[in-house]
Amino acid sequence: MKNPLSDYSDQPFGTIPFKELKKDHFVPAIKSGIRESESSIEKITKNADSPTFENTVLSLELSDGNLETSLTAYYHLFGSESDKDFKNLSDQISPMFAEFQNNVYLNKNLFKRIEAVYKNRKSLNLNEDQRLLDITYKDFIRNGAALNDEDKDKLREIDKELSTLSPQFSKNALNATNEIKLWLEKDDLDGLPKIVIDSAKLAAKDKGNESKWLITGQLPSFLPFLKYSNKRELRKKVHFAITTKCNGGKHDNNDLCKKIAKLKHQRAKILGFSNYADYILEERMAEKQERIYDLLDNLYDSSIEHAKKDLKKITDLAKKIDNIDEIKSLDIAYYSEKLKQNIYDFDDNDLKPYFQSEEVMKGAFKVAEKLYGLNFKLLDNVQTWHDDVRVFEVAEKNGDHVGILYEDLFPRETKKGGAWMNPLRSQGMYENKVLRPHISLTCNLTKPTDDTPSLLTISEVETIFHEFGHCLHGLLSNVKYKRLSGTSVFWDFVELPSQIMENWVTQKETLELFAKHYETGEIISPDLVNKIKESKNFMSGSNCLRQLTFGYLDMAWFGSDNDVDNVDKFEYKAIKKTLIRKPDTPKASISTQLGHIFAGGYSAGYYSYKWAEVLDADAFEKFKEDGIFNRDTAKSFRDNILSQGNKEHPMKLYKAFRGREPKVEALLKREGLN
Repeated sequence: MKNPLSDYSDQPFGTIPFKELKKDHFVPAIKSGIRESESSIEKITKNADSPTFENTVLSLELSDGNLETSLTAYYHLFGSESDKDFKNLSDQISPMFAEFQNNVYLNKNLFKRIEAVYKNRKSLNLNEDQRLLDITYKDFIRNGAALNDEDKDKLREIDKELSTLSPQFSKNALNATNEIKLWLEKDDLDGLPKIVIDSAKLAAKDKGNESKWLITGQLPSFLPFLKYSNKRELRKKVHFAITTKCNGGKHDNNDLCKKIAKLKHQRAKILGFSNYADYILEERMAEKQERIYDLLDNLYDSSIEHAKKDLKKITDLAKKIDNIDEIKSLDIAYYSEKLKQNIYDFDDNDLKPYFQSEEVMKGAFKVAEKLYGLNFKLLDNVQTWHDDVRVFEVAEKNGDHVGILYEDLFPRETKKGGAWMNPLRSQGMYENKVLRPHISLTCNLTKPTDDTPSLLTISEVETIFHEFGHCLHGLLSNVKYKRLSGTSVFWDFVELPSQIMENWVTQKETLELFAKHYETGEIISPDLVNKIKESKNFMSGSNCLRQLTFGYLDMAWFGSDNDVDNVDKFEYKAIKKTLIRKPDTPKASISTQLGHIFAGGYSAGYYSYKWAEVLDADAFEKFKEDGIFNRDTAKSFRDNILSQGNKEHPMKLYKAFRGREPKVEALLKREGLN
């Protein structure tokens, strides 16, 4: 049987033939890819010639064969379009790949050759060659190459176990999300805007019940319900289901939290570190836990009083309009929205008609065109994993090919929640030829209904621009080697290109590019633009505190090796200082559903969102000084940051753009926290 993963050279731009892929293709393709890679590595280790960059390090860089593509396709579909049986393949694939990686990193003969090249590294002429060598050597050290045989065996067992635990965490979270359903009768719709009602009707129709309305566990469904529903008891049901997800029951993640954290600490200790955070921070801009806590604590000091004032305003409003003496967690979104309407005389639903998802994407493209001279052409000849997905060729103004962009915007039960960017083919060298990247942009936004197109909240617009920023980082990469390309940078630097793009959303010049009423075509009014800008810092103290909560919790799990008995108690102790009101939802848990740190790459790294906010606010000040569409400033940002990948230390790249190290003042000013 021909396997589409092994040969797809006939596909446009060498894209993956997603429509031809079947569940049975993946395990054989990955096994075949592993065999090819093992054969290539064996040739390296048996080479009788003295080790050189070309016959050792570069040969290793190019040894992936079809393995990288097969794994990339599988894990992309694992998150974007997969049923239970497809997800269960991870029980075979993850341990198989973990064992292969260990076999590579713990290969004595291979490491001996890499070490020999490293000791002679001053003989290399090209900076990128030196950088690839440095990263490769350090990767081997950080994955146990210099350990004794006993510790290598321990590392193998830990990595094998971790390879199954993180996918299980994700599966539990998705399954729990899909099981959240609140069926509504007509009398339950009080307070809900028409667009929310229409979306709930469509969700019910999709489930085969056209006589009712359905609220699901997807963010675009439950969040508007919590904001607008006048039915407090129904809000309580939804809030409880969302906040207690995976904390007990058949999709319980408590034990997985404890096991994953414990194993990561054990792994770090074997490698000579006190804890997992110290291991991670060796390859981060922050470098030390003290610098993380300095950042979190400084922002805490700046935001805590603002957050308390936010709560006081909400509490007073709840008392005034509904005579509620004690506001609950389930009320926060509802009365926050009421307060916002009172202060600014508008809400998100006034903006939605101007934010049709297709037009928002066009707006993001126009921003990229004005900044970087890029063009986006819709393609109809590239295979996708779902009919919702659109594909664009990205090109320079002169027609030169830049890359391929996949756009997947709407939620479905076969897709995990959240938003992310995936490199489906990283930019860099493949078989001695440097290829351009294929990038996917994935979100879970408000779906179209029978009566209206997909109309977005301002927050969803910012999500598109955020992920599009990641995509530009991948698309505009201009390096020689895959290992150095695109988003393969320090984790607390990777959010700079994404978060800086959010700044353009609230700018008048940007909104006029795409914010037009979906029915009349009328450009958004100056009055609404002003209200968007004026309300930008609404609840900024509370919003900052929320992100700090996640940062403190992450560092509690991974900053020291704790013997966690009860996850709820551990979590409460870790985030107590950020709680400005007593918890009132039994079994509410952040940890059991925080896939970022237990099933993603943010373990001991959640702080990087705030770290990168300092960078992006400071960097955008430069754009504001020069003009937000200044081509010279944009060229500097592209040349020094977006195109550079991991060719240099990120602070060196940032200083090349900004002329100095970043300052926190711009962030405090932007958020109204100074």
